[in-house]
Amino acid sequence: MRIQSVASYLLLSGTLLAGGSALGQNVVSTDDNGPTSAPKKPMSFDLSSIDKTADPCTDFYQYACGNWIKNNPIPPTETRWGSFNTLGEQNQYLLWKELSAAAANPKTPLQTKYGNYYAACMDVKRVNELGVKPIQPELAQIAELTDKKKLAALDVALENTYGSGFLFGVAVGQDQKDSSKQILQTGQGGLTLPDREYYLSDDARNAKIREQYVDHVTKMFVLMGDTPEKAATEAADVMRIETALAKGSMSRTEMRDPAARYHITTIAQLQELSPDFDWHVFLTGVGVAQATTINVSSPGFVKTVNTLVDTESLEALKTYMRWHVLHGAAAYLSEPFVDENFNFFAKTLTGQKEQQPRYKRCTRLTDGALGEAVGQDWVKENFPPDAKANMEKLVAALRKALDQDIQQLPWMSPETKVEAEKKLVAFRQKIGYPETWRDYSKLTVKRDDFVGNLARNSVFERNRNLGRLGKPVDETEWGMTPPTVNAYYNPPQNDINFPAGILQPPFFDNTKDPAVNFGGIGVVIGHEMTHGFDDQGSKYGPTGNVKYNTDGTLGSWFTPEDQKKFDERTKCVADEYSGFNVAEGQNLNGRLTLGENSADNGGIRIAYQALQQVMAKQGISPTSQIDGYTPAQRFFISFGQVWCSNQTEQSARVLAKTDPHSPGKWRTDGTVQNFDEFGKAFSCKVGQPMMPEKSCRVW
Repeated sequence: MRIQSVASYLLLSGTLLAGGSALGQNVVSTDDNGPTSAPKKPMSFDLSSIDKTADPCTDFYQYACGNWIKNNPIPPTETRWGSFNTLGEQNQYLLWKELSAAAANPKTPLQTKYGNYYAACMDVKRVNELGVKPIQPELAQIAELTDKKKLAALDVALENTYGSGFLFGVAVGQDQKDSSKQILQTGQGGLTLPDREYYLSDDARNAKIREQYVDHVTKMFVLMGDTPEKAATEAADVMRIETALAKGSMSRTEMRDPAARYHITTIAQLQELSPDFDWHVFLTGVGVAQATTINVSSPGFVKTVNTLVDTESLEALKTYMRWHVLHGAAAYLSEPFVDENFNFFAKTLTGQKEQQPRYKRCTRLTDGALGEAVGQDWVKENFPPDAKANMEKLVAALRKALDQDIQQLPWMSPETKVEAEKKLVAFRQKIGYPETWRDYSKLTVKRDDFVGNLARNSVFERNRNLGRLGKPVDETEWGMTPPTVNAYYNPPQNDINFPAGILQPPFFDNTKDPAVNFGGIGVVIGHEMTHGFDDQGSKYGPTGNVKYNTDGTLGSWFTPEDQKKFDERTKCVADEYSGFNVAEGQNLNGRLTLGENSADNGGIRIAYQALQQVMAKQGISPTSQIDGYTPAQRFFISFGQVWCSNQTEQSARVLAKTDPHSPGKWRTDGTVQNFDEFGKAFSCKVGQPMMPEKSCRVW
């Protein structure tokens, strides 16, 4: 069962965008081997994107993005298409050039390694010749299992060969109560569909998806060589087991609560919680026998797995494990498996019409596996020293503005402001790339073994993670690769992180006026800083510790009265966004998106405040105009145009259930309607949609 580690959940709990490596795509001429033309350069503040027929006080998103939306339909290889994709495409193009050159003519050992990784992925002829053979050893191990008592030993074998078990998994992460310690943790997982709701909701749309999923699983087993009759029975087994796991899983909203996912137990207590799985064998086998305690983030899930081990037949459990081996590898096997996997997970679930060119998939995989090897050369070529210096100045300006914002908050007492100040002062920042690059010398890469490279990389990362147990925290480590178009806040380390990839247009452009840059990268910086004080981040103190009371309940660095006011204000935001519609019959989940929405609302406020300070320092008049717009108007349009996007209905529905980020329209309109300065900038009247009589504010 592939488990989402609690460590990874926390690490990226405050990202700017959804997704992993976040390399975007744009419409360029391509074939499977690479682009045949260079992508267009990204732009900041695009006048041609503005729809001047729209009223900014009625629908600001349409005003800022209307022409962009009309002129940029979703490409058939995408499910979402946004203005920031131009930057993602530019970064990916540069990365592809680096990888293809290294594959053809490497100059260094690192280039040989990542060049071979990319070349193995691109060797579609060999991939097709091998078919399902790359996972046959794993399938054979499962087939040989004859006793449930040996499930732990099988999980160890799979972990040590492929980097992932299929019943339970463990990872090392920082202790919530003492972030200086790294402890063993286990989470929940095991579901193939995007969220537990797909299994449990009784509405017609989800019922239809379940039928289509069972049909997909059946087809995949048939491709493996099973008869249609046997495959149908196996698919029913998979659905039954995964439905039970869904019932035993916490919701994404519940997982946002640090207290709800923190349950320190001894290994003996864990064994009592799941007596049908030999934890001593498992922990010894994966190399963490020294652990005496573990954080069980979802005890109910552990009990559910144990019940399934006890009540399901051995053959049904083996079928479930076979399925997850196959599903985990499907996108990397021969074309029939790739195509069927795409047909369900892309076409059916998200509305994507065509598979992306192979070179894009291989570029993304190589960046994900060897990102800090590839990133070293990428940074040398594409991230000048002055970019980091400029970013440091912007961060300092936003930090000053946030400090002033906190001091001016009308609802917060002086006592709580002192504590907030302590946390702000303790903020650390990482910009561009790591101080120390990751050592990949222990990772073996073979030019003729694509799936083997994936497996060895998974084991390499698993071993690197488990090797942290009991060791000091490496505060220099990054959770994203340098070319990534994203940013994040890490609560246990109280740091904000900005990869080199995002420090370009449309977010930052040193040829533009301050208003444009503060509306772009300034809001991004403010967004990540505000995460330190959102509904999750506010639970963590200056050193990254979550405060607990003596009775074990969750504490707070707020005074009791301030905590009550904070809760009331965050409820206002949650209720507001829950009223925003994303598709017919589908609204946003205001609780799931609360942290990101709070960060958007706080980020724009402190970025605007920082802009006012810079304008005063540089003698820029608030009434001056460029292209017919005042600095305030340019600030807001720049902010809005970052989120210009189109999206398939299917993708919008999936993300409404799974993504803590709101879609572009509501990241724009939902934010500006809570900020009085927007109404002033565009002379809106109280009662207009973008200037409602009641608005929400936390920070």
